[in-house]
Order: sequence, then C-alpha cells, then structure tokens
Amino acid sequence: MNTAVHNPHLFQPHANLDEAINSHIVQSEIEGGVHLRDVPPGTILEVTTQNRAYKILYQGWDQALISGHPVFCPEPVPVTIHGSTWGGSMIKTRYIGRGMRLEFGQPTYQPIRTSVILDVRACSAPA
Repeated sequence: MNTAVHNPHLFQPHANLDEAINSHIVQSEIEGGVHLRDVPPGTILEVTTQNRAYKILYQGWDQALISGHPVFCPEPVPVTIHGSTWGGSMIKTRYIGRGMRLEFGQPTYQPIRTSVILDVRACSAPA
C-alpha cells in the first residue's frame, strides 16, 4: 500500500532536465526567496548580496526602481527584473533567491547580474 501523499507545492524533478539543474531548482526552494507573483506593487525589497545592498521598489509586472550599486544604480533607476540565475544562462524567472544572482535589465547596462544573494526580505508593503 502506497501511503505517500502528493504535495503540489513540492518540486517534482523534470525528466527532461539534467540532474544538476533539478538539484539547483530544489536548492533554490530550500534557500528561499521571493516570488514576484506574490509581491504587491509598492512593496520595498531589500536584497543583500556578497558585495552590495540593494533597495528595490517593486512596481508590478516585473518593473521596479532599484538602487545600491555605485555605477549601475547609485540612485533609483527603472529596471525590469528578469529573475535569478546560478551564474549561468539558466534563469528562474520572476524570482529573487538566496544563493543565486539577481538579474535585471537597466536601459544603459543590460543585463546586470549581481553577486550571490545572501538575503532578501520585504521591509514594507502597501497598506
């Protein structure tokens, strides 16, 4: 008798993906992060990487104002948040994850990938 219960919220490995890729996806869920689909417009996110501290004012539809880098965004600049990567070309879209690198598009420098994310948190949300 099989007593396993299917939990749709747990990651199910994809047969067409390499074991290393499936492993990265599982690790991203363990490390945690923020799914932009769950973030209401007007939320301020603080993202701490190995090298910088970013402040993101999320505006919805993957659009945001970001600041925290002395060259790319010393003052808030409009960007499109693509998601997070493990350093390569594969991206987990609409996700900002610990242990990953945030990727965003900025009009002058495109795309930008941060150093590894140490922490991400919502510090305020609209009432």
